[in-house]
Amino acid sequence: MKKVSVSNRLQKDYIYELTEPTGKNFAPEFMPELSPKQMIELGIFNGFYDTVSNSEFPKDWFEHDHLNYEQRDPDHNYFKVSASQSLSAWKEKGWIYKDDPQGWFQWYCRYYMGRRISQEDTRQIGRWKAMTRHIAQLTRSCKAGDQTCRPKQRQALLHWGYDSRKI
Repeated sequence: MKKVSVSNRLQKDYIYELTEPTGKNFAPEFMPELSPKQMIELGIFNGFYDTVSNSEFPKDWFEHDHLNYEQRDPDHNYFKVSASQSLSAWKEKGWIYKDDPQGWFQWYCRYYMGRRISQEDTRQIGRWKAMTRHIAQLTRSCKAGDQTCRPKQRQALLHWGYDSRKI
């Protein structure tokens, strides 16, 4: 088992263990279409996501990133629209777990790397599965392959590892 130590502005001296191989042994009901690396390369979260600049993740995830380390800018998103709420809104809604102060994507990156936290994994996978309602709305409302239809929903789905370019 490998231990990962994190110390940044949101987490000081946080240590977790990787108990599974990277990108493998996901819960059977959790089948994201995109890896964290692919999501970063496509452009998510307005290009601004503090944690992904952290050295805890592989450097190759950032070789072709669309990140802006100074400010949020929807032009850094694949669909060029803002489709996320602020971290403070996430906190108000109770979506933030203490071990992942930056939310779902941070959880997914760590899960992808091999960290498992049974109860939190179940909660986050449930949130991920709930995003399928957006897939249903796109399927009903848009012609197949029309990426100009409902770009905000398409961008939101990218944030959750669904490849909305294929819908």
